[in-house]
Amino acid sequence: MEGFIQKAMDVITTWGVSIIGAIVILIIGRIVAGIFRGVVKKVMRKGDSDPGLTNFIGNIVYYLIFIFAIIAALAKFGIQTASFVAILGAAGFAIGFALQGSLSNFASGVMILVFRPFRIGDYISAAGVAGTVKEIGLFASILATPDNVKILVPNSKVYGDTIQNYSAYDTRRVDWAVGIGYGSSIEKGASTVLGVLRGDSRVLADPAPMVAVSELADSSVNLVVRGWVNKADYWDVKFDLTRKIKEELDAAGVEIPFPQTVVTMAGGPS
Repeated sequence: MEGFIQKAMDVITTWGVSIIGAIVILIIGRIVAGIFRGVVKKVMRKGDSDPGLTNFIGNIVYYLIFIFAIIAALAKFGIQTASFVAILGAAGFAIGFALQGSLSNFASGVMILVFRPFRIGDYISAAGVAGTVKEIGLFASILATPDNVKILVPNSKVYGDTIQNYSAYDTRRVDWAVGIGYGSSIEKGASTVLGVLRGDSRVLADPAPMVAVSELADSSVNLVVRGWVNKADYWDVKFDLTRKIKEELDAAGVEIPFPQTVVTMAGGPS
């Protein structure tokens, strides 16, 4: 009995210290991980980082520090942590290889959140689709088309393609192509169209609107018409002035030619 008690005391003395040390390491590790997570989030919020990216990076820092604390706690029991780290590395490699498509989307999502080629509410064209950005996730972005169709686009396709952000700048240029007949005065046609642009308060004075001859086509003299507007007015101005230009040219007597076909009947009366 005395030998059993002595042996039990030796075990408790040996392992008790290790258990207490491991618990202390885990507690300290968790506290330190929480502190670092808070610091990282605070710094990223001051830098106006995306909330989703802020939480993600903060959690990554937390779990990395806590994993190191777990490894240090296991070392108190004599476990070979080098082998443990090697196993974790091999497992991570295998998982990464199996999920390479998802990891590619994830990495692209992080890049989008960090570099911000677009934000929620922007109208963009990417990966062969166009729409208003409704959500930027870590694996996919959600767009809504002008007719309100929801499109889920993998981030790897978005970031790996050319991104056109139509909402990035405050102003946009509206372009029209206007053809007038060869029998009409170019000066009169150009001044009429320019008057339409200058008469609309939504068309900005700087940069000034312009009308120029772009091409002497087969059946018309083609004018290129350009005016700058605030981005919110783009489509309204595009639609409204297209109609207004037609009406004003008609009122000024400037011909707008259209394709015509002349049919000659063979074998008719001579």
